Amino acid sequence: MARPVVAIVGRPNVGKSTIFNRLIGDRLAIVEDKPGITRDRIYGGAEWNGKLFSVIDTGGIEIDGDDMILRSIRLQAELAIEEADVIVFMCDAKTGVTSSDEEVAQILFRSGKPVILAVNKVDNMKRAEDIYEFYSLGFGDPVGISGSHGTGIGDLLDAVVENLPDLTDDEYDEDVIKVALIGRPNVGKSSLVNAILGEERVIVSDIAGTTRDAIDTPFEKDGQRYVLIDTAGMRKRGKVYETTEKYSVMRAMRAIERADVVLVLINGEEGIIEQDKHIAGYAYEAGKASIFVVNKWDVVEKDDKTMQHFENKIRDHFLFMTYAPVVFLSAKTKQRLQKLLPVVKHVAEQHTLRVQTHLLNDVISDAVAINPPPTDKGRRLRINYATQVAVKPPTMVVFVNDPEIMHFSYERYLENKIRAAFNFEGTPIRIFTRRKSDES
Repeated sequence: MARPVVAIVGRPNVGKSTIFNRLIGDRLAIVEDKPGITRDRIYGGAEWNGKLFSVIDTGGIEIDGDDMILRSIRLQAELAIEEADVIVFMCDAKTGVTSSDEEVAQILFRSGKPVILAVNKVDNMKRAEDIYEFYSLGFGDPVGISGSHGTGIGDLLDAVVENLPDLTDDEYDEDVIKVALIGRPNVGKSSLVNAILGEERVIVSDIAGTTRDAIDTPFEKDGQRYVLIDTAGMRKRGKVYETTEKYSVMRAMRAIERADVVLVLINGEEGIIEQDKHIAGYAYEAGKASIFVVNKWDVVEKDDKTMQHFENKIRDHFLFMTYAPVVFLSAKTKQRLQKLLPVVKHVAEQHTLRVQTHLLNDVISDAVAINPPPTDKGRRLRINYATQVAVKPPTMVVFVNDPEIMHFSYERYLENKIRAAFNFEGTPIRIFTRRKSDES
């Protein structure tokens, strides 16, 4: 199910990133102790009163070149208007209304999108009185907040969720495998869609960012129905923010949320760059089944060791996704293309695999017998039993005497043992630890 999107917009130094972290609960600051994930984030998930939504921090979007600050702010506001269902317009109570605030307000007002005016740095009673001048911006009652103290965040979230649209589930049957293609510009996403379909369904160009919108393409192969979701590219050619690599992450997130299987495309000719890790990290965090697809393999000079060396590089760079298989192909020549869909179908099945409780507990018992949990300050972790509570991704709950002494390294050990027993190739596994008394 696609989530509504909330964008945080405002001039520099009003505390956008602090509020972003507050809204997502710092959930993305440390990603489950998994090595290899790039830590800085501009897109995160949040929940309030049972409503799920995504949050964009436009302060994390860097505009290339030597543009004036005001132009950068304007472009970020335009980007938020395109992407967001609700916009949080942030100002600073300490400095009052500025000309930059008025500039952004005019852009947002013309957008017709719901705008919540949040005035940050309301850290005391005097500042609380200062928010009244922000009525002049024309967005109704300002919400006074303090990013440093956390005050007013609940009121802000109440206003946000009140304006969120209701997005319905995709109108596809359960047996349809939804496949999202993600990757930085010019890795060949549209070319791969065309190669799979065997016809020119999507415009292909060597110019990065020529795909305008997310395109759903249903098709059937060997009795299995699929939907290809080609991630949207840049809608406004020539804008400065189109050259911003982080912009592609926001486009990819929309597709990732709807997908069952995510194809993380890597340019075999250029190799792996940091942005590839950004994008793959979102597929991991969303709990999606994933496959690394190394495209443009036809132009790579190679010998009998080249493929293994490249796969080793992928494993070194993406330590948090060692479960994801790697497929080498060329969308242009269709070399090795026939290997892709069988892998997609396999990892989709693994993503929905459910293990019987007694089999899971047999594996856990054997793992504990081979390698007992270490002690922590004289206390030893005791595992009572485990059960699988969800699929997409497979999610296990392990009931123990004290969750506080479950070390992440031992949790990873259990995950490895579960994978060795049941495979789960291509899908992340989630393991949660609960006190045995929490069973009820």
